[in-house]
Amino acid sequence: MELKRVVVTGLGALTPLGNTIPEFWNSIIHGVSGAGPITHFDASAFKTQFACEVKDFDPLKYFDRKEARKLDIYAQYAIAAAQETIESSGVDLESIDKDEVGVIFAAGIGGITTFEQEVGNYYQHIEDGPRFNPFFIPKMISDIAAGQISIMYGFRGPNYSTASACASSTNAIIDAFTHIRMGRANIILAGGSEAAITPGGVGGFNALTALSTRNDDPAGASRPFSKSRDGFVMGEGAGCLMLEELEHALARGANILCEVVGGGMSADAYHLTATHPDGLGAKLVMNRALKDAGMTPEDIDYINVHGTSTPVGDISEAKAIKEVFGEHAYKLNISSTKSMTGHLLGAAGAVEAIVSVLSVVNDIVPPTINFTEGDEDPDIDYNLNFTFNKAQKRTVNAALSNTFGFGGHNASLIVKKFIR
Repeated sequence: MELKRVVVTGLGALTPLGNTIPEFWNSIIHGVSGAGPITHFDASAFKTQFACEVKDFDPLKYFDRKEARKLDIYAQYAIAAAQETIESSGVDLESIDKDEVGVIFAAGIGGITTFEQEVGNYYQHIEDGPRFNPFFIPKMISDIAAGQISIMYGFRGPNYSTASACASSTNAIIDAFTHIRMGRANIILAGGSEAAITPGGVGGFNALTALSTRNDDPAGASRPFSKSRDGFVMGEGAGCLMLEELEHALARGANILCEVVGGGMSADAYHLTATHPDGLGAKLVMNRALKDAGMTPEDIDYINVHGTSTPVGDISEAKAIKEVFGEHAYKLNISSTKSMTGHLLGAAGAVEAIVSVLSVVNDIVPPTINFTEGDEDPDIDYNLNFTFNKAQKRTVNAALSNTFGFGGHNASLIVKKFIR
């Protein structure tokens, strides 16, 4: 069976750095931090009192008040990103076969805001007996964003959610890529959404000691590969890509941004929350992505790393990159855009895939901001080009994006310039 070629023809993002792709990309290349004091709830009693929140989001721009009340905020973010993706793609929704259009939209956690509100309300009024909003379950479940997008636009192709913690939306994109190249769909909207800046989300990650507690310097708290890194910064938002079969895209005169050429998945099989110290799963997943794409390490110009700003995770990823890429590791660019967006959990992979696409399109590598001082650990080789603190112009023919999740889930995606 001859595999179809798959291209990217639309993008949409709702992030702590902007609520549209142009706003987001402008902030990314200028090294803007999205972090600030938490406003979603009173965090004064928490160890961590800051996060990378979406700003100035108005759900009534996308839905009427009645519909908005039926949607958890994570699903609202997803729909907003999908809407921008469709608009940017230039697709005529009246002329395409909607049986051949799918939606695969990830969430690592899903409707935690709804869950906390409903269960909290139950215990607060427990003497009155069980009373729950009739939309509690459909608002909360992690597949509902994909379902809502398909309902809104009438897309009847493959439709589901992927859940693999922080690797979730990279898995969604890889699944979409696979469906299209196997001939199972012409177009798939793929991405992820998350809105977990809640008491439970922040408190739970604090209990794991996973979050930075740099409350006096939120904008400088996410500092991947710096000696003083002390944990990740929680982020929220959504990212969406339109993946399309090449001939279908050409037939409708689509603006092709780049080509998706490979994806890899692996497991650390090591620990619930920690990456393997030798980067075994990370090495495996990058090698699998390269093999799937039919590429060599020397073909990659930029790696958007998982780079969460955790003491252990940054070390194992840097070590894995050196082992996979060898001498070429010193010639490619590496950066962690989580230094600006924070960690969007289940949406991280989609947002970072968008960064990778735009790096290929614009020949710009965004920076890893907030770098101050190198780590003494020899496994972080600072001769590698971590693109610290300032974006770099260079030809980016191909980019690889890494996402690794709690549970040992690893996913890597490769995109490259489109050549007919």
